[in-house]
Amino acid sequence: MTATEHSQELITVAAQAAADKLAHNIIAFDVSEVLSITDAFLIASANNDRQVKSIAEEIEDQLREQLDVKPVRREGEREGRWILLDYLDIVVHVQHSEERSFYSLDRLWKDCPELPLPADALASRNRPDALTDADGNAVAPAEAAPADDFGAEDYS
Repeated sequence: MTATEHSQELITVAAQAAADKLAHNIIAFDVSEVLSITDAFLIASANNDRQVKSIAEEIEDQLREQLDVKPVRREGEREGRWILLDYLDIVVHVQHSEERSFYSLDRLWKDCPELPLPADALASRNRPDALTDADGNAVAPAEAAPADDFGAEDYS
């Protein structure tokens, strides 16, 4: 048994939503052979609690808008360190980088086949840090930090 076409569609939309909020190290596993409760896991990381919440909210919004689906269960929102979104067909894990390193879900599921992801999500694997504003929204590097103490640009 492999992940259904519907599960793959959910993974694609969720992965793109996570990438749009500058999640990093986005990966999806087809766990249908080893678990009977779901077809796939999507795992994404962020460097702070606000960004974890922002990524999870964007995934929920995009899945609702594009595919008209809502999670049947949402856990971990209060702490913002690891938010789990259960859509039955897929389970999304948005983790703070420290939790991801400690619990190592990637290592646990590494024997399962990886699912294809959008290009933006694949590029997230080369993005060690994502810059965010005070509300956890992704920002360009120029918006995140001033050029120097005097506001001048560095021409070196």
